[in-house]
Amino acid sequence: MAIAVYSTPSCSYCRMVKDWLKQRNVRFDDYNVAADQRRAEEMVRKSGQMGVPVTDINGRIIIGFNTTELERALK
Repeated sequence: MAIAVYSTPSCSYCRMVKDWLKQRNVRFDDYNVAADQRRAEEMVRKSGQMGVPVTDINGRIIIGFNTTELERALK
């Protein structure tokens, strides 16, 4: 399962997404879009969003901290 979280260090919802995944022992790649322009462009291309967090679970894009959608995508 390929999981990417596009986030920034100052974003509290980003931290919530990452903590939620860690509590479930779900491995993910964390991309700091404030420091990595290429990943920021990738995030916008995938989601159409400038805001974080954006989570990509096997191509399924979840915007914000939405536990219902996260659980659905992980099944």
